[in-house]
Amino acid sequence: MGRPTRKIEILLAASKIVSERGIFNLTLEATAAEAGISKGGLLYHFPSKEALVKGMVEHLAENYREKIATKVEESLEEKGKWTKSYVDVTFNNPYQNKNMHAGLLAAKAVNEELLDPIRELYTKWQKEIENDGIDPVKATIIRLATDGIWLSELFDIHHIGEEKKEIIFQRLKSWANE
Repeated sequence: MGRPTRKIEILLAASKIVSERGIFNLTLEATAAEAGISKGGLLYHFPSKEALVKGMVEHLAENYREKIATKVEESLEEKGKWTKSYVDVTFNNPYQNKNMHAGLLAAKAVNEELLDPIRELYTKWQKEIENDGIDPVKATIIRLATDGIWLSELFDIHHIGEEKKEIIFQRLKSWANE
């Protein structure tokens, strides 16, 4: 994998600020400094804080969407393949930099309409999950359990530990086979 583009470097810097210092420390000046560029260089790519946060959410959404779509395409199974792909990608880090999830927190604080790309994906994903060849209620419960663990860790509410997390991951995937 090559060097990230300047735009991605800026998004990573902004996400790192939110993750490590908190949402209220996300400023254009702080992001430019973290990315090692001038404020003018940052403004070239993201003309406002809202545009920066929008870029963070869109980047996360696109990465997540691509990873799930790839997993679904690679699956040789028919029944439950979408649900299992969703579980697999969510448990195994939809983006190599966990800081990128901070864009969701920033969007909620800056302008919750910036969450629309994720909302749209979830609407599509829920339809996929409900039409995945397994009981739609069971598939939804599997998705909600998966999301619960992810959100619990994102908000630093509770980390269940890697061993237990692996057991839960395997159990959720096996339920999608039943």
